[in-house]
Amino acid sequence: MPASRIIISPTRILQGAAASLIILALAGCSTTAKDRMTTGSVPKLTKPVEEMDATELRSATDRIGQAYERNPRDPVNGVNYANLLRMSGRDTQALAVMQQVAIANPGDRNVLAAYGKAQAAAGQFQQALDTIGRAQTPDRPDWRLISAEGAILDQMGRASEARQRYRDALDIQPNEPSILSNLGMSYVLTGDLRTAETYLHSAAGQPTADSRVRQNLALVVGLQGRFAEAEQIARRELSPQQADANVAYLRGMLSQQNSWQKLAAKDKMPGTADGSNTN
Repeated sequence: MPASRIIISPTRILQGAAASLIILALAGCSTTAKDRMTTGSVPKLTKPVEEMDATELRSATDRIGQAYERNPRDPVNGVNYANLLRMSGRDTQALAVMQQVAIANPGDRNVLAAYGKAQAAAGQFQQALDTIGRAQTPDRPDWRLISAEGAILDQMGRASEARQRYRDALDIQPNEPSILSNLGMSYVLTGDLRTAETYLHSAAGQPTADSRVRQNLALVVGLQGRFAEAEQIARRELSPQQADANVAYLRGMLSQQNSWQKLAAKDKMPGTADGSNTN
């Protein structure tokens, strides 16, 4: 989550937390040069977009952007370019790119998934749900798309529906850490930090969990005031620079208006465990 999302009110902190849902939910739906065969030269990404530092992000954006300009109809370049733009905070441009790519590839499932991601990042939540619905195939449903639907529903304030979609995804892909993480973050959005931590601990304990899952766990632990534990989690498996950035983010978030204490107080209120009073 970018530092620009650090806001002084607990409500906006939760909105910032919601942004991570879309990233994690649809991270597996991106298209890379390894995923498909296309004509012409396709620049390769050296690592997942979500794991790039600022320098790598700028370099990759310039390189893939040039390939997109040469052939804006190519689905691989288009999806990768939109993902890079989105990770750089250029959501409006990413959406414009995906609109063009989707027009050129209306039946491409990967393109539709990426288009839905761009729409959600730009705040077009209902349109994103519709687009992801078109990408889904009922006879062979994709758990990533189901989880993405849940992430969008969470950002729309429809927590009960969102959590049902996560559970539907878990029926297809049991113990998938990205789904468990999204389910945990759903409870963060309604202030139930204890339940959120339970799901995030489960997610982080899965063999295939990545650092993004553990950073979500660090966030939830920190929001409950256990900063030393949160910092220890945040520093695992990251470079010193990345760890310092994450820890600085946590410190900034937790220092503003004692936000974790307000969330903890909300957590203790009757009726918040299932989010029924907070939608």
